[in-house]
Amino acid sequence: MEPDTHDPLDGLAGTLDRLAMSMVAQGTHGLSPITLAQSWFDWLVHLATAPGKQLQLSAKSGRKVMRLTDYVARSRAGKAGTPAIVPLPQDHRFDDAAWMQPPFDLLAQSFLLGQQWWHAATTEVPGVTRHHEEVVEFVSRQLLDMVAPTNFIATNPVLQRRIAETGGHCLVEGARLFLEDMERQMRGQPPAGTEAFPVGEKVAATPGKVVYRNDLIELIQYEATTNTVRPEPVLIVPAWIMKYYILDLSPGNSLVRWLTGQGFTVFMISWHNPDAQDRDLDMDDYLRLGPLSALDAVCAITGANQVHGAGYCLGGTLLSIAGAELARRQDARFKTITLLAAQTDFSEPGELALFIDEAQINLLEGAMWSRGYLDTDQMGGAFQMLRSNDLIWSRMLNTYLMGERAPMTDLMAWNADGTRMPYAMHSEYLRRMYLDNELAKGHFRVDGHTITLSSLRQPMFVVGTERDHVAPWRSVHKIHMLSDAEVTFVLTSGGHNAGIVSEPGHPHRHYQRYTRAADTVAIDPDEWLQRAASEEGSWWPAWGTWLGDHSGGPVPPPRLGNAEAGYAPLCNAPGRYVLER
Repeated sequence: MEPDTHDPLDGLAGTLDRLAMSMVAQGTHGLSPITLAQSWFDWLVHLATAPGKQLQLSAKSGRKVMRLTDYVARSRAGKAGTPAIVPLPQDHRFDDAAWMQPPFDLLAQSFLLGQQWWHAATTEVPGVTRHHEEVVEFVSRQLLDMVAPTNFIATNPVLQRRIAETGGHCLVEGARLFLEDMERQMRGQPPAGTEAFPVGEKVAATPGKVVYRNDLIELIQYEATTNTVRPEPVLIVPAWIMKYYILDLSPGNSLVRWLTGQGFTVFMISWHNPDAQDRDLDMDDYLRLGPLSALDAVCAITGANQVHGAGYCLGGTLLSIAGAELARRQDARFKTITLLAAQTDFSEPGELALFIDEAQINLLEGAMWSRGYLDTDQMGGAFQMLRSNDLIWSRMLNTYLMGERAPMTDLMAWNADGTRMPYAMHSEYLRRMYLDNELAKGHFRVDGHTITLSSLRQPMFVVGTERDHVAPWRSVHKIHMLSDAEVTFVLTSGGHNAGIVSEPGHPHRHYQRYTRAADTVAIDPDEWLQRAASEEGSWWPAWGTWLGDHSGGPVPPPRLGNAEAGYAPLCNAPGRYVLER
């Protein structure tokens, strides 16, 4: 019997399902309760049927009680000794000496021991799927962070000291700051302090012209600052999940300004901030209207036959797709490719995988279906939860209880200037990249043709960052397994943003670097760590030298735009699209 493939209720059923998911998403801030329920049930049932794991947890609990009891006995007897437990290196909540004084030392030690026990309880339970285990461990960590003794007046000695020193004025000031932030949020205004960094004046202020515009991008060409430049311009493809000017912040830490100072002609894509009318823009549209159209413009304006391509985050992923598509067409205009904190294999994407499974994407598709896009608040909330200690609870403690608002920086102001993601593209990106990993598997199709990253043969400069929650460096490193091209891989200090915005002279910066020659055996991340040389300072000069080594001799700088070729300057940088909210 042939299946009935034409049900007259298909359209209505699909609409009702998406509407239901949209309503659920509004109440859960885009997090799937189905994924949470499945994960907790999987963990609970398998833990209930694992007597060995239960025995281990009981023994751990007993040992922790003994360690805590021993610590209390020694400390109360006046015998200085080793604490029962010390926080992880990245946990600075208990750094103040007041946490070593009774009774607060008992609170801190009990919390840390309990946190360690819950980590053991939610991991390595036999039979639990890896994804469900990660979700349960993550959620339990969020709940523990919520009830940490640092978050409450009665259990935080540092906060109590602050209240005493200010006569309680810090609580009054914190309440004022809270009301101010709530008012701004209700009015749709940016956070307090961002007005000190107006776009085009304090940030995104490198001189240049918008030389091309279509429905999706503006292309900025920056003014030359040297008498001669390299003949191959640099085309930068930023992520569309963010405004481009993270790479052109203040003059002192602008990668764009630094590159022009090294004698390169620099072009930057500035993405349109999509709205409901752009709901049907898909990956092919972003590729065609983005880097491919920009590449045509760059070559027409400068007369260059080849271009250095550089992509950051999702922009790097799109750049690698563009490079593979051009290789399929036997188009060699990309002379080199630079990937900055950009993944090409999504099999191990880090903690972002917590928010990506079939149920979660179904929920997000419902949320986007009603609006036509994914709002910036939903994306920002997911990123904040990955670092809840630093981005949520510590901020709330310092601002609303201590009454001390952290000074706004250019990077913080940029981070608050979010963008939206169109329905079709974001759904396609999540499914094809994160869920199905089509690009790494060689299944990704562009305009009906399959492309493969093995076709990338130009030299590559790839940067990962040590503390990246968005694109873990070990995941970024997987490009070694996908292409036989020469790969210079750099691992730099910092996170996803601060590790890239790492100007020369920035204190406490270091990096490791190693080049895998073309057509040689790929090495795994651990072996790479052993081979890579360590260097102090910013990685920018190393990149500049690498670009110079792969460039021709100096030539006079090109003019801004090229009216004869159809690319007359349209307006001053930073253009219109970056100002869209």
